Amino acid sequence: MPDEKPAGSVVKAVGERVDCGTHGRQDFIFEAEPGAEVPCVMLLPKNVEGPLPVMICLQGHTTGMHISLGEVVHGCDVDHIGGDRDFAIQAVNNGYAAIAMEQRAFGIRGDGRADCCRRTLDLPINDDNRTCKHPAMTALLLGRTLLGERVFDVIRACDAVAEFEFLDPERIHVMGNSGGGTVAWYAAALEPRLKGIIAASCFCTVARSIGAIDHCTDNYIPGMLEWFDFPDIAAAIDDTKVLIVMGRHDPLFPYEGVQEAFATAEAIFERLGKVGAIKLVIGEGGHRFYSDDAWPAFAGLLATKP
Repeated sequence: MPDEKPAGSVVKAVGERVDCGTHGRQDFIFEAEPGAEVPCVMLLPKNVEGPLPVMICLQGHTTGMHISLGEVVHGCDVDHIGGDRDFAIQAVNNGYAAIAMEQRAFGIRGDGRADCCRRTLDLPINDDNRTCKHPAMTALLLGRTLLGERVFDVIRACDAVAEFEFLDPERIHVMGNSGGGTVAWYAAALEPRLKGIIAASCFCTVARSIGAIDHCTDNYIPGMLEWFDFPDIAAAIDDTKVLIVMGRHDPLFPYEGVQEAFATAEAIFERLGKVGAIKLVIGEGGHRFYSDDAWPAFAGLLATKP
């Protein structure tokens, strides 16, 4: 992650609010660090008084944040949205101000180098060798990781929330699927302003998942197996309610590893006096989100006393 946050206003540009019928829409851009501007689309519930709770929405390995908005830009988007990945639409329908945030290496923030610099133009637009691999490798050249940079962007998104008077900086949440869920999980360990997270299709032991099965390059951290295993991160999470959503038949995160990782994380929470602050929901399918199961479980989790 970058060493420190830049001074001054985070939000650099705010578009006009547009009435979309069932909700309002407002585009904005914030600066995570010099040279790293983050495009966002905020959906706002109608006829609801603020300050509004916030849900930051993070896509996994898709073609960009437009998936969270339920928008089809590329042919492959239909399948992505079909896996309940229209997070911002779901969140605004559940009463949140939903912020669809473009993550580094995806969508608008994708590889903008000249064609002569790349050897991957013949690959599908969402192939990880064409999207996240090069940014992940160049982050290492700077002594960073792409995962860490994305977590930093979530931290800066929390700073941006504080600049909108109709948003509640005391009720910020983040949700993500796959790589987006991984970012949400690690962000919870570093950003105490996150009061709740939904981490989906991402939770397992490192040894049984990314240590054994091919995953996207942006999921890896040096020393991860020894020091930063998924369940161990629970020890660094302070006052954040955590919902883990997994598919029983997810080929990237074997169910046995999910059970092992959750048992460890739950034991850590209990040892820290946070009984009931973490919950696991299992969908009867593969690598996707399970909205019908997740949202009622998350509402119940937030309603429980610390």
